[in-house]
Amino acid sequence: MLMPYVVSAQLFLKGRITDHATRQPLPGASVAVGDRSATTNEKGEFSIPVSKPGTYLLKVRYIGYRDLSDNVRVSGSEWLNLVLYRNSIVTDEVIVRATRAQENTGTTYKNLNREEIGKNNLGQDLPYLLNQTPSVVVSSDAGTGIGYTGIRIRGSDITRINVTVNGIPLNDAESQGAFFVNLPDFASSVDNMQIQRGVGTSTNGAAAFGGSINVQTTTRRDSSYAEINNTYGSFDTWKNTVSVGSGLIDHKFTFDARLSRIKSDGYIDRGASDLKSFFLTGAFYGKKDLIRANVFSGKEKTYQAWEGVPQDSLATNRTYNPFTYENQTDNYQQDHYQLLYTHTFSDKLTFNSALHYTYGRGYYEEFKTDSLKNYGFASPVINGAAVEESDLVRQKWLDNHFYGGTYSFNYKPKSDLDITLGGAYNEYRGSHFGEVVWAEVPYVLPQEKGISTKRRYYDNDAVKTDFNSYIRGVYQKDKFSVFADLQYRRVGYSFLGLNRSRNSVQQKETLNFFNPKIGVTWLLNSKSNVYASLAVANKEPNRDDYTESSAESRPKAENLKDLELGYRRQDKNYQIGANVYGMFYKDQLILTGEINDVGQATRMNVPDSYRLGIELDGQVRISSKLRWAATASISKSRIKTFTEYVDDLSGQQSFAYKNTDIAFSPNFVGSSELAFTP
Repeated sequence: MLMPYVVSAQLFLKGRITDHATRQPLPGASVAVGDRSATTNEKGEFSIPVSKPGTYLLKVRYIGYRDLSDNVRVSGSEWLNLVLYRNSIVTDEVIVRATRAQENTGTTYKNLNREEIGKNNLGQDLPYLLNQTPSVVVSSDAGTGIGYTGIRIRGSDITRINVTVNGIPLNDAESQGAFFVNLPDFASSVDNMQIQRGVGTSTNGAAAFGGSINVQTTTRRDSSYAEINNTYGSFDTWKNTVSVGSGLIDHKFTFDARLSRIKSDGYIDRGASDLKSFFLTGAFYGKKDLIRANVFSGKEKTYQAWEGVPQDSLATNRTYNPFTYENQTDNYQQDHYQLLYTHTFSDKLTFNSALHYTYGRGYYEEFKTDSLKNYGFASPVINGAAVEESDLVRQKWLDNHFYGGTYSFNYKPKSDLDITLGGAYNEYRGSHFGEVVWAEVPYVLPQEKGISTKRRYYDNDAVKTDFNSYIRGVYQKDKFSVFADLQYRRVGYSFLGLNRSRNSVQQKETLNFFNPKIGVTWLLNSKSNVYASLAVANKEPNRDDYTESSAESRPKAENLKDLELGYRRQDKNYQIGANVYGMFYKDQLILTGEINDVGQATRMNVPDSYRLGIELDGQVRISSKLRWAATASISKSRIKTFTEYVDDLSGQQSFAYKNTDIAFSPNFVGSSELAFTP
């Protein structure tokens, strides 16, 4: 129906881009003319259609070179010979280059720039800004996308998605989740993101079992600016943001700052959020050096809404929340410090490094009716009878420190060879403790001057170390590009748990992983390519898997083999990506309902499971002002053999299944977006 309105281009702007000094072609350069773009082929050539004669703004970008921007007159099929000069100052792109897939890398990915992120940035958490990308499903505890949110890529939750900020891991070392609620309005300080689906390229931190999200924060803006952004919406939702930037001072320095506040009553009853954050960054740009310091922090207070709405309440009260205690809240603050340094030794060798420190602390408070012995209290005798249960209020605390360093060397001895050596060492130290702050039964809490004091009922520490090193090489010959990626990762974890004698003692676990990846890309022409890759990933169990089991019942690490085959094309008025994938798991950890030997319902290994799917991602320019974008994912996610355990009055019943669905893995995920630009 829409095809008759697609603009049919009759004119082409063609050309070749080379290095000014060496006259060598620059394959992979980004060329934009007006609202259309292309990438140069292995000969450095490009071809872009234009709708009619006229003057157009031409922009050329290539990492390590100065941007080229100029007006060009098109009256026929024009040919341009363009040269790029090497950058006199280091650019921010090198900070994340080592952990990202490039144009011709044989992996499945999608890039989002600042403009694409900003158009939907109305205060919701970062996952909601990714909702229009393939195979992504998002959720919100409070129902508004503000407060606690969730994201799944190809059915895998956030504990299986690797998240990095400027190449630095964001996932919690123990639970392996990334909690975006701790960084409210973070999107206002994000310059670009890359979402890799599947295992992807080697990166730092937790293994990618469903995908990875690679975030780069504020980069250089040459002009000074000041912005005030205010948003108001349903459920008394407010977002207030103030941003300022100095621009490039003396061709060397930049400073940027942001201050944000987000408040919402939430859709779910009492599902309120009160969020605050700031972001500060300063950078020095030299001829061979780039130094950037980032300091950012978030503080959140959210009313708990994570129990969901029971099925029998949906018909009568869709906003039902079982929590009614007035201070049933989650309270947390997380401070991040990053120091990034890049040095260019020559036009062939670049070094990139980062030091980081994150301090997180907070608690969630909840009302409980529970046995007093679970908290170490003796049962008081009241009116001649021992009281064993009481209403009480408890707080569960987490106080942690995460610090370390990352590095990468990029060596490009020839235009057809690119080698990256990188890695990281990170250490986590966390303190877990719980306190009873009020109890209905008198005499349970000791009193000082008539005021009850807190009672700590558990206290333990954990230490986790994570070391990895990887080497990746990309070689391009004519129309073929081949990459190989080898990673070694060593994880050490010290925790309080049950040993073989069922005694709770501090224990140590050490795991060694080897994660190889290989891929090939065939450049069909300057507009399209076909790629294939095979990647292996290994992943350690999380904190609960260790602490809620004994040394005899502790689960094993998981293994994933990921096969990707895809096609990408960027043409006159449309661009499309299509790929098929197969993800084959060994010993995947899932909840079965089974009670282990210490009485806990923890995750168990299932021997064989898999995910198979087809993903489509495309957009078409209907006219110069109207654009349509859509995604579609059709998948099949199965566990080959699975035994479910269900509690009943006699104990537990078991039910055996074959080729059953993996939970939270829909067979179809799709999105559509129609955009009008006046």
